[in-house]
Amino acid sequence: MASLLVVEDQPELSGVLERHFTANGFEVTVAHTLAEARSALAAGLPDLVLLDVLLPDGTSYDLAADIRKVTLAPIIYLTALNQDDAIVRGLTAHGDDYITKPFSLDVLTARVNSHLRRVGLASGTVIDLDPLHIDVESGRVSLSGQQIRLTATELKLLVHFARHPGRGFSEAELLESVWGDATGVPTNTVRVHVSRLRRKLGLDSRSLFSLVLTRDKRYVFRRAVY
Repeated sequence: MASLLVVEDQPELSGVLERHFTANGFEVTVAHTLAEARSALAAGLPDLVLLDVLLPDGTSYDLAADIRKVTLAPIIYLTALNQDDAIVRGLTAHGDDYITKPFSLDVLTARVNSHLRRVGLASGTVIDLDPLHIDVESGRVSLSGQQIRLTATELKLLVHFARHPGRGFSEAELLESVWGDATGVPTNTVRVHVSRLRRKLGLDSRSLFSLVLTRDKRYVFRRAVY
């Protein structure tokens, strides 16, 4: 289930978006102000952001910059500003797409799914986070053209991280999602497997990706942001 953060100050429109995307299998969080959006981001990083430009407490361009510091989740601006200079500013202010109001829900959904496919969150068996490519069905993994040999569990762990780039997971959440049943699993299992992934993928200070343990004890896999 992909997660969306909808930042929109019009309750009627935000309600329509929440109901529509929830009905289509998304996990939706709604914020009506920049302050609410920042609180939502502190609680957990989304897979994609739908971002209105003009909000009661300011414009969202600075918020987009803050989002980009912690995740490369796609950002789609939703706004009534349809002048060329506004569109250019949105796309240069960390935006991946720009849709003007009024818009078709079908078109918006297609755009959302297109961007999620780009970051490897489509429902298919191939995840492309160029230059990281994962064929879930065959188990083939390549990074920058080099084949990476992983065990079945390492592959499941990497797939879970790659399908949720930028999101943090506790050890308990990873045990539930990847191992399914933690009964009899050693307490250091997650740490050991994360260490092996880091070594096999060559994740260091010069890598295009990072896999880190945050101060609040959550593992986060993301593209490196320099």
